[in-house]
Amino acid sequence: MATLGYIEAEVARLRDEGVYREPAVLTGRQGARAVIQGRPVINLASNNYLGLAGHPRLVRAMVEATERLGVGSGAVRTIVGTMQVHLDLERDLAAFKGSEAALTFQSGFTANLAVIPVLAGDGDGIFSDALNHASIIDGCRLSRAEVVRFRHADMDDLADQLRRHRGRFRHAVVITDGVFSMDGDVARLPDLVPLAERYDAAVYVDDAHGSGVMGPGGRGTVAHFGLEDRVHVQIGTLSKAVGVVGGYAAAARPLVELLTQRARPFLFSTSHPPGVAAACREALRVLADEPERVERLWANTRRFKEGLRALGFDTGASETPITPVMAFDERRALALSDRLLEEGVFAQGIVFPTVPRGMARVRTIVTAEHTPEDLDAALGAFERAGRAVGLLA
Repeated sequence: MATLGYIEAEVARLRDEGVYREPAVLTGRQGARAVIQGRPVINLASNNYLGLAGHPRLVRAMVEATERLGVGSGAVRTIVGTMQVHLDLERDLAAFKGSEAALTFQSGFTANLAVIPVLAGDGDGIFSDALNHASIIDGCRLSRAEVVRFRHADMDDLADQLRRHRGRFRHAVVITDGVFSMDGDVARLPDLVPLAERYDAAVYVDDAHGSGVMGPGGRGTVAHFGLEDRVHVQIGTLSKAVGVVGGYAAAARPLVELLTQRARPFLFSTSHPPGVAAACREALRVLADEPERVERLWANTRRFKEGLRALGFDTGASETPITPVMAFDERRALALSDRLLEEGVFAQGIVFPTVPRGMARVRTIVTAEHTPEDLDAALGAFERAGRAVGLLA
């Protein structure tokens, strides 16, 4: 066992630096109020934007499909793991995202690992925003395409990189998050798309945090800007606003067809349990039937963000329900998170390597389920905790 001594040393180093974190344990359902680490808290860490994770219609859809079709599909999609409910979900997702077709994967992370290497390979170029999600970074590495990073949301730099490098590549793709998961800002798609078109590059948007949140009916960041016909690939997750689990790619039918032949996670992973697919379908129906959930999410977002800023916190460039409270120092961010837990608020401290060194923060997400009383209580906790750790005077 001595050969793994370096692993023990690395874990010890993380503990010494104060950045080692145990996963928080949730008791009971995911919700705006929950029991986390054995304490009743106001939950500001969940991606359950619309409160659908416990929606009775989704629960009923999952239970009914499970009773009728079983707990698992029993195979990968290309053998005998494609059930009619999977095809129905993909048809519904394509309609939701305004695309010709869609294909589901086991997670949003897996979707990027699956799609990017099919879309670009040796001899191609990927122009990637510097703050893109880790799954995009890993998908780019697997693709064997050359990656050219451009400064975050800097369209002048993207234009310069395209001008300098596009001619060297057979094909090119510009990849960006729709909503950036740590900062809560929104991609500048109205400027990015014309730039990509000028240089004959496809546009790929990972809208994990935009789907269900941005745009008419929660259809996402691409729909928010009215660019459905000019964005080639939309990646989404079924694990956040949809409230269940999984990921998908929405794109033109030929690309989806090629993914079924070449995307390794599709070819070599068992498909979703039928109950998962049925619950995801029901979530899309709830989105259409209860538009007030999206409206309430944004009303809560405005109330909480304005409250934090009025207290004197730095919330960065956030434009969405993801609102970072910037601490900059790693230990101070974790101390703020710990103090908030003592005050009855759960909000995660985010440190390197999730964000660059010196950019530590406590990341908050409000949901449609939070009440005004929840948000006011959370703001009071932030004021007390901020003063205790020296972020507020």
